[in-house]
Amino acid sequence: MPFTQLIGGGNVSFTLFDFFAPIAGAFLGPLFGILTVLGVEITNIIVKQTPIELGSIIRLFPVLFATYYFAVLTQNKKSEKAKSNTSKFALIVPLVAIIAFVAHPIGRTVPYFTLFWTIPFIAYFFRRNDFMRALGATFTQHAVGGAAWIWAFNLPTEVWGGLVPVVISERLVFAVGIAITYKLMKYLFGFLADKKILPSIQNINSHYIK
Repeated sequence: MPFTQLIGGGNVSFTLFDFFAPIAGAFLGPLFGILTVLGVEITNIIVKQTPIELGSIIRLFPVLFATYYFAVLTQNKKSEKAKSNTSKFALIVPLVAIIAFVAHPIGRTVPYFTLFWTIPFIAYFFRRNDFMRALGATFTQHAVGGAAWIWAFNLPTEVWGGLVPVVISERLVFAVGIAITYKLMKYLFGFLADKKILPSIQNINSHYIK
């Protein structure tokens, strides 16, 4: 179900799938979460017979990085200092995106746009909070997509400046959706596991749902 259309990339839109896709990694782990989300996206393209264009190809990948971010920060949310470098590795993604964006001639005219992509770094220090992890995940997705988009479509400076209020409202809605969906699914899976209806959940990643 389309939510908002991406500017400059043809008939490509964010969908309601973006509201809950990143939580897959929290329950299945980073690898299987990413593979599951990618599988759903590819299946959707096949079923809907979506034209294979540059925009639709780029659209596939940003949410995978959001899935990884949410998964590894959820895994380490109980630690004051992450025991694994995997959570810190997630911060490399928005950093590379910032560098890639300002390396573009148009990107250098709107460097303030990349301030959005510092949010995953801030959220990292508040990873115990579901909403902050969700906010970091959705802005990681936005960072990857934005960096790829400017190189693919060369949108003018005015467009990026005009997108600022859109990004704020859009990403807040996504973050709320991710956080709420995660909390609901966590309690649902926990309930089903307690009732032995879905015992395998505890065997997969019990530390995610406790």
